[in-house]
Amino acid sequence: MRLMAFDYGTKRIGIAVTDPLQIIATGLDTVHPMHIIDYLKKYLQTEQVERFIVGEPKQMDNTPSQSAIHVKGFVNLLKKTFPEIPIEMLDERFTSKMASAAIAQSGMGKKARQSKELVDTVSAVILLQSYMSRP
Repeated sequence: MRLMAFDYGTKRIGIAVTDPLQIIATGLDTVHPMHIIDYLKKYLQTEQVERFIVGEPKQMDNTPSQSAIHVKGFVNLLKKTFPEIPIEMLDERFTSKMASAAIAQSGMGKKARQSKELVDTVSAVILLQSYMSRP
């Protein structure tokens, strides 16, 4: 069964998944928050997901950031819609910066590097890789 990670934003949600053996994290998609539940219902018709990992937005002093209230609403929606799938929160500080740096180093063209959708998806991949590499 796969793991699925979300980099939640009010305009876009970056999504990453593992392979069924949970060895490799791959960017899956970027979806508008209004369409996320329909997207997940469709995805879960063909794929099994063991756990959702949601990026927890925090400030440098470890307190919740301003977007934490939106993420909490998203987590509650996931719990209500998919009660059988456990959810874990993971500190997402620096994932967007790390994603931007990884994209810049990839040799992609300027237009691709400026894609906010790509940054959100890569952020979700970084979040998922962080989760998978925990002891």
